[in-house]
Amino acid sequence: MQETAVAKRKLEDEVAENRDPDHDIDPLFVNRWSPRAMTGEALAEDEYLPLFEAARWAPSAFNNQHWRFIIATREDDEWDQFVDLLNEGNAWAEDAGVLAVVVSKTTFDHNGEPAPVHSFDTGAAWQNLALEGARRGLAVHGMAGFDYERAAEVLEVPDEFDVEAMFAVGERAPPETLPDELEEREEPSGRKPLSEIVHRGGFE
Repeated sequence: MQETAVAKRKLEDEVAENRDPDHDIDPLFVNRWSPRAMTGEALAEDEYLPLFEAARWAPSAFNNQHWRFIIATREDDEWDQFVDLLNEGNAWAEDAGVLAVVVSKTTFDHNGEPAPVHSFDTGAAWQNLALEGARRGLAVHGMAGFDYERAAEVLEVPDEFDVEAMFAVGERAPPETLPDELEEREEPSGRKPLSEIVHRGGFE
């Protein structure tokens, strides 16, 4: 518990140096970012399963809960299989405690019709998960750099599901454990101004 509190304080200090929200929001939203440096230590179930519990409570159209998480921990026989899906640029993720592939059901359960917001809803579940990870002082990092087709084949993803993303979860490590080019980027990033992302009355 004490280690978690220290990790959270360290995270908040890092964020304060790089981010300054324009409006009063809960610090959790600003404190969440995507570290890459991880220790390579295993995570116990009671450390990572609460993240998926948070994801479980995300909103979705018709409460369809389109999201599915296919995971491997360092202790699993399938670990190397997940690592092999990663692009070279995401080799740092080998030091995670958990690797996951996110897939979403493209149809509604109640009528079999296409669900146009399946990716949107699955993104909401991912955000819940990432926020809970940040609250606990864990490193949680989403990735698009992996082999989508091989993931669907190797993990036997059913046809009615789309592969959306991968992510890594782990205990945080010092930035200097990363290669030089990644160490330089190991800090919370800023965001576009609201005036660029909120359009009143029409896109322009």
